[in-house]
Amino acid sequence: MAEKIIVVDDEKEIAELVTTFLRNEGFQVEPFYDGTSALAYLEKETVDVAVLDVMLPDIDGFQLLQNIRKTHFFPVLMLTAKGEDLDKITGLSLGADDYVTKPFNPLEVVARVKTQLRRYQRYNQSAVPQKIEEYEKEGLLLKINSHQCFLYGKEVFLTPIEFKILLYLFEHQGSVVASETLFEEVWKEKYLDNNNTVMAHIARLREKLNEQPRKPKLIKTVWGVGYIIEK
Repeated sequence: MAEKIIVVDDEKEIAELVTTFLRNEGFQVEPFYDGTSALAYLEKETVDVAVLDVMLPDIDGFQLLQNIRKTHFFPVLMLTAKGEDLDKITGLSLGADDYVTKPFNPLEVVARVKTQLRRYQRYNQSAVPQKIEEYEKEGLLLKINSHQCFLYGKEVFLTPIEFKILLYLFEHQGSVVASETLFEEVWKEKYLDNNNTVMAHIARLREKLNEQPRKPKLIKTVWGVGYIIEK
């Protein structure tokens, strides 16, 4: 069965263009021109990827992303205005997996959607045996086989990327993990200078885990180097 994708953009020409290119690749695509309609659709349908514009007429793309992340963990690709670095950082910190800057080539969107789908499917279908089934520290319990996270007994819903970051830090507990290493191991891409992706995701993780940004108990920052979960 073809993967299902939603495209949310109030500029109908852009939404229809992206929809057409994705459909030509064999995907099942539903376009929406406002966030409310997209949320209503998600309440009754299963989706594999979402492509969201930041600027929408009713609720903005960030608010839509936050609503999606309350219950859904599929990849989300954000469409941002040219030069709006703050939009990119905000989107990543709220749980977006990638972004494309307008104006864009529709083929780039198709390529990035395919990349996110491969990562998501490979990560969730991985059957690599685990020597350790769970990690526990500071009231947090990370269950590897079920991909669940609990904080003082209450489940914390993490995106696949967030879970993988936390797992990697636990697997290297007691050692400082460089930002470059964390990015390349989690995203499987070459790290580039001035890449704020890791920082944005760490900030989002800390928020979900009720960590104080300046005095985190679990994920600690080693300035100029990276991050560590101490033993």
